[in-house]
Amino acid sequence: MKETIHIYHTNDVHSHFERWPKIVRYFQSERRRHKKNHEHMVLLDIGDFIDRFHPLTEASDGRANVILLNDAAYDAVTIGNNEGITLSHKQLDTLYAHAKFPVIVANVFYENGERPHWMKPHVIMTFGCVRVAFIGVTVPFQTFYELLGWRVADPFETVAQLVEELSEKVDAIVLLSHLGVNDDEKMAEMFPQLTAILGGHTHHVFEQGKWVNETLLCGAGKFGHYVGHVTLTIDQKSRKVDMKAHVQHTEALEYECEETKQKLNDMIAQSARALAQPIVQLPETLHIDWFAPSPLATILAQALNEWCEGDVAMVNAGVLLSSLEKGVVTKGDIHRICPHPINPCKVYLRGSELKEVILQAETEQMKQLRLKGFGFRGEVMGQMVYDRITVEKEQLIDGQAHVRRILIHHQPIEEQKTYAVATIDMFTFGHLYPEIYRAKKQYYMPEMLRDVLAWKLKNMYQS
Repeated sequence: MKETIHIYHTNDVHSHFERWPKIVRYFQSERRRHKKNHEHMVLLDIGDFIDRFHPLTEASDGRANVILLNDAAYDAVTIGNNEGITLSHKQLDTLYAHAKFPVIVANVFYENGERPHWMKPHVIMTFGCVRVAFIGVTVPFQTFYELLGWRVADPFETVAQLVEELSEKVDAIVLLSHLGVNDDEKMAEMFPQLTAILGGHTHHVFEQGKWVNETLLCGAGKFGHYVGHVTLTIDQKSRKVDMKAHVQHTEALEYECEETKQKLNDMIAQSARALAQPIVQLPETLHIDWFAPSPLATILAQALNEWCEGDVAMVNAGVLLSSLEKGVVTKGDIHRICPHPINPCKVYLRGSELKEVILQAETEQMKQLRLKGFGFRGEVMGQMVYDRITVEKEQLIDGQAHVRRILIHHQPIEEQKTYAVATIDMFTFGHLYPEIYRAKKQYYMPEMLRDVLAWKLKNMYQS
C-alpha cells in the first residue's frame, strides 16, 4: 500500500509580508486540489518567520505573526534565532500561547533542563497506513540563549537520540532544521535514517532539492520569495520512499487572498497606533549623516558607552536610518530609524588590536560596504562614530585621508593596554573585524540598540 504526502514549507520569511496574501491563496488552492484528489497535505515553517524590523512584529511581540500562521492553517513550525534570541524570555515563553499548531523544537530547554510545555521534540503524523516523524532543531547560539534564561543543546546529539528512538516506529523521518546548509549536509551524512531535511537560516534555495546520499535536502530562500514543495510517496510494506522537490516562485502567483490582505492592513494600522507611545520631546532636530559627523550618531555612541560601562565606544553611523525631527518622538519613530535586532556588546581589545579595527573602519571600502545579515537592516555601514576616541587624519598627495594618530581620552593609544570597547553584537559575528570576532565579549540582552538610544534620549531631555 502506497501513500503520497505533499509537504509544503516556508522558511526565513522575516516578517516580509509583501507576498504573504499570495502565499496564503496558493496554500488554499493547493489544499483544495489535494483534498479533491484524496491526497495528504502538510504545511510547515522552518523558523525566522518573525523579525522585529517590521512594526507589526515589534508592536505585538511576534503574536501577530502567530495569528497569520494560524489563519494559513500551518500544521507545525520550528523556531529560528529570530524567535529564540530577539525576544525576551517571557515574550518567547508566551509567543505561541494561542497557536493552533505544535511547535517542534528538540534542543531548547528552561535553565533547569525541563522542556517548555509548548515545545515538542517531535510529532508523529499518520497518513493512511504510514507514519512520518517530524523533528525540529534550531541553531544553538548558546551564549545568547543562556543570557535570556534558556538552555540550548547540541542539535547533532539531539537528533542522534531521536533518530534512534523513532526509526523503528515510523516509515519516514523529516527534519525541520534551522541550522543552515552546512549543518544540514553534515546531518545527512551522519544520519542516513533522515528521509528529508527542510532547511533554513542560511537562506539557501534548492530548486529541485539536493541529494546527500539518500537524504533529500530542501531550502526555500528568504522573505517569502519561494515556497517549497516536497512530494513523498511511501510504500508501507517495503518502506521504500520516492521523493521529489521543487520550489514555487511567489512572484509568479497571480492571485492574493483578499481576506488575508485586509487583515494584514488592519493589524499594521493597529500596530502603528500601539507604537505611537511618546518617548521624549526634542527641542531641536537630531540629524544623522552616514558619512560625516552628526549629532544623532554621537549620542548613540555615548549611549552605548554609558550602557555597557566601557572605556570607549564605537558604532557605525549606518545603523541609524534617518534623523529624529524636533518635537514629540514616539516608540515608532525610534523603531523606524533603528529597526535592527542588534544588541549592545562590550569587547576587550588591546590597544594594538583596537588600532587595527579603527584603521579598517576608516577605509572607504568599509564605509561604503552594503551589508546584509548579522541583524543589520540598513543600507550601508557608513562611517564609524566614536566616544572617547579621537582619530586624527591628514590629507595625502593623492587626496586620500590617512590616520595620523589615535587618542584615547586625549592620550595616545597604548598598544599593550586592554580597553573595554562598547559596541554592537553585529561586529562580533563573521569576520567584519577579525580582532573583535576573536575578542573576549560581554553581551547585553534582551535590550536592543533602539532601547539604549531611547534610554539615552529620555535621560538627556527629560531631566
